[in-house]
Amino acid sequence: MYRSKGLNMFDMVSRRGFVSLSAVAAAGLGLAGCSGSKTSEPAGSDAGSAKASSKKAVELQVFAANSLEKALPEVQELYTEQTGTTFADTQFKASGDLVEQMRAGATADVLITASKGTMDDAEAAELVDTDTREDMFVNDLVIIRAEGSDTKVEAIADVANLDGKIAIGDAKTVPAGKYANQALASVGLYTGTEGDDGEYAPEIAGKVALADKVGTAAAYVSTGDCVAGFVYSSDIFRYDGIEEAFVCPEDSHKPIVYPGAVAESSEHADEAKAFIDFCLTNKKAQKIWAKYGFELSE
Repeated sequence: MYRSKGLNMFDMVSRRGFVSLSAVAAAGLGLAGCSGSKTSEPAGSDAGSAKASSKKAVELQVFAANSLEKALPEVQELYTEQTGTTFADTQFKASGDLVEQMRAGATADVLITASKGTMDDAEAAELVDTDTREDMFVNDLVIIRAEGSDTKVEAIADVANLDGKIAIGDAKTVPAGKYANQALASVGLYTGTEGDDGEYAPEIAGKVALADKVGTAAAYVSTGDCVAGFVYSSDIFRYDGIEEAFVCPEDSHKPIVYPGAVAESSEHADEAKAFIDFCLTNKKAQKIWAKYGFELSE
């Protein structure tokens, strides 16, 4: 799944199958009646996908993986326009930190993590409603360099030969760090297969700069503090000053999946589930995800 900043959003094909350009345009026409019109909507229309939430305007609290901080607010704004439902200050943090917040008593309506493992942890702690869990998005793991840099990476193993630091998310809380370590393990540069259960090989142990979130890893590279770093392909669309150097093969790490679920602490469970459904079915929302490099999960 190769991506570049130069790609038009309509060139990106979802695993669920984004609609054709003409279908997107047609779906957009149906939005005219979403601001209070009594015109009936056909099944599967944009307004229809949010009808369950439009009956009662509430405020939802969303906890979401840091890598969603550009795309998700735009989808939330669209949802508010169509339903009247508003959102509290969305918490964008490393997935593990979000789960820990909820363990400590923080209340939320929706949790979206950047890995199945962190959502599994939330389920095990009975923090989310298992029946509402959905795999929402997929992503790629890429090695980045500073924009305009002559740093060359043609294989994962090449990072061992770079002259400078390598930015990697702290695998204890940052899923991108676990995926990075899995990729490094595939070429013998990390000793654990899970990504948080081993050590870095001597060739890179002194080069790794751990980051508290994937955005920090991107910042380390854009500022020149690190010559390369591991982030998601969607981060190329989120941050200035970085560019893709290499896309890690899909078989070098576990699939990068973003699950979402309604939080057990939610007082608006029906509305929270309606918002998750909207994210996956609304045509304009799909365009926003594509703009920031996300694909819908199969």
